[in-house]
Amino acid sequence: MLAGTGVGDTAMKGVSPFTGGRRLGKGASFSLLAFANVLLMASTSAPSPIYPLYQDRWGFSVTILTMVFAVYVAGLVGALLTVGSLSDYLGRRPVLVASLLVAAAGTAIFWTAGGVFSLVLARVVQGIATGTATGALAAGLVEFSPEGRPQVGPTMTAVATSFGLAIGGGLAGVLVQVSPRPDAEIFPALTLAFAVLAALVFAIPETVVRRTGGLAVLRPKIRVPRETRREFFAALPAIVAGWSTTGLFLALAPSLVRDVLHVGFGAAGGLSITLLFIANSAGGLWAARRPARGATLLGAVLLSLGAVCLAAAMVVASPCVFIGGSIVSGLGVGLTFNGTLRGISGATNSKSRSEVFSAAFVVSYAALGLPSLAAGLVIPSWGLETTTYLYTSFIGALSLSATLHAVRRFASHPDQSRPSRLQSPGEAADLHDDRPLGARPRGHH
Repeated sequence: MLAGTGVGDTAMKGVSPFTGGRRLGKGASFSLLAFANVLLMASTSAPSPIYPLYQDRWGFSVTILTMVFAVYVAGLVGALLTVGSLSDYLGRRPVLVASLLVAAAGTAIFWTAGGVFSLVLARVVQGIATGTATGALAAGLVEFSPEGRPQVGPTMTAVATSFGLAIGGGLAGVLVQVSPRPDAEIFPALTLAFAVLAALVFAIPETVVRRTGGLAVLRPKIRVPRETRREFFAALPAIVAGWSTTGLFLALAPSLVRDVLHVGFGAAGGLSITLLFIANSAGGLWAARRPARGATLLGAVLLSLGAVCLAAAMVVASPCVFIGGSIVSGLGVGLTFNGTLRGISGATNSKSRSEVFSAAFVVSYAALGLPSLAAGLVIPSWGLETTTYLYTSFIGALSLSATLHAVRRFASHPDQSRPSRLQSPGEAADLHDDRPLGARPRGHH
């Protein structure tokens, strides 16, 4: 253990003790990073229920709406490709403080938005902030996990991500229903929260020894270490299916509910997003009690069923079926996201952790944005309903592929216990352990 930090050196390598000032303990630091993840995700989903109001206010089309959503993903992926692994060199704390301040700038732009350009700028800034923070948050949650249980970190990353998306969409949806200017209420609150959180992050211990080479990582690239590649590429079908489902809801659900299902209740679009991410959180927690590959398999099956439900909801014009599809899809997203993150984390050396998580999130957010952008481009020609049928067919095909792939891997029962040559036996035993979290011995280091 490092004196004064409470951070075990079995959970991370190359850790330096902090110097100067009073720092938070390990548990408090873990909680603070989890809250930062929740707040970042809440800020990214909050605009979605408000988009139809912006459309009415400024008169832009659904195509422009999907492009506003897509530029967020472009900013996010650009940040992941350039500064996503910077915290492995500069440290978690400075990267997180900077990203939270940039996030505050993004919500401030939303607060003062006067047209489509402001929405585009705000979304780009939000994307940069999220992409900068993602790898550092995911790595930090692993490093501050309870002693001997590093897989709690990926579980918290998955749950906090989905819970934050649920909170943001839900609160914004309620404000759309009860307030004439929901944007003038939620975005000032988010801006203030980010500023306060950035100050609090100064109090966490630093878990990384600063090293040279940070400038080299600014060259856009995706690098997955050799020992991680098999697990990483095996996870891709499930990752893409899950995040494409999320993109469908964030970009199109409010418009679908209003224009295809003809629901006049103003908060209905936000409600469908909230239910998706509440189910997502539940799926993540459920996955934590299952083997990683079993969670991925079950999640892929549910994603297939969810896509069928969403298409059926439009056929019969049933908001209830749409809501059911939201819940089933959300469970599938949570299970696959948790299962794949745990598998990837288990195959990753601690010194490459932020880099590998950044690569995983590049794929995730590309899947979040690119199908939505493609949908926006064809909606003027094919219409919203037909385009959504194609979108759900795409998700269904991916989910089926992920299911078949997961069945083959789950049935093969490869050896999970062999330590990576780049990890200590103790660390590798924890990270490669495919058992549910509750079935593992605690504190055996």
